[in-house]
Amino acid sequence: MQGKIVKGIAGFYYVNTKEDKLYECKAKGVFRNKSQKPLVGDNVCIDIIDEEELKGNITKLLPRKNELIRPAVANVDLALVVFAISNPKPNLNLLDKFLVMMEYMDVKTIICFNKVDETTKSDIEDYKKIYEPAGYKVLFTSTYNGEGIDELKSIIMGKTIVFAGPSGVGKSSILNSIMDDELMDTGEISKKIGRGKHTTRHSEIFRLGHDTYIFDTPGFSTIFVPQIDENNLRFYYPEFAPYENQCKYNGCVHVNEPGCALKEAIESGEVSKVRYENYKEIFEELKNNKKY
Repeated sequence: MQGKIVKGIAGFYYVNTKEDKLYECKAKGVFRNKSQKPLVGDNVCIDIIDEEELKGNITKLLPRKNELIRPAVANVDLALVVFAISNPKPNLNLLDKFLVMMEYMDVKTIICFNKVDETTKSDIEDYKKIYEPAGYKVLFTSTYNGEGIDELKSIIMGKTIVFAGPSGVGKSSILNSIMDDELMDTGEISKKIGRGKHTTRHSEIFRLGHDTYIFDTPGFSTIFVPQIDENNLRFYYPEFAPYENQCKYNGCVHVNEPGCALKEAIESGEVSKVRYENYKEIFEELKNNKKY
């Protein structure tokens, strides 16, 4: 029987089948021997041990479309990274690291700034100017007044989406807002998502209709960029691409080289200075990691 892993916790994997049954499964030893670890989102084959108790064993992992490192999930169509636009103010260096990771994994990403009812139009425009020229769709939402929620629902329908972002930015509240039926007020236990005030501590999937899956993932406060060479980091900033062959030196990494077309574009306002400063920080971080 085939199904999809929708939750993994404490060595157990919960597999949802096409018959909409949820089986509690263990992974057979063959996966440990092959250094394979099932991930939430994996499509798998299972053997049924107890139909009445809905228990089984995972016997095979089906081919993955992709695999993310953090959050550790598989077969993603779209990443939605959520940051609060205020309370707390977004850490844009952390956001850019996430975007680099998604570019590295070739996963399309949408940026969602939540809690827009607590900020000004000026702040909204500032964040648009940073990320829209980089090619990212930027949404602004509020679960307090419902702003942007309908647009978000229309974007995600029919896809497998990973929700990610730091703790405390309202990911669970957004999730509640886009589910089909009324769910919990924040702080109450929801039968659908099975938690209350505590934050998400493990990745799991929720299904909307028959063809939309949502990964809700643990909040992160730090993130490690994949082990890419710092000299290749520029390729994961989409807005840098038009300047790749315009610099004085071939292979310019846009840091210390003279005659850099990208730095000229930053001075003229064509490319975000905020994004570039984060790029330099990540570049140095990758460079220093080589020493250890």
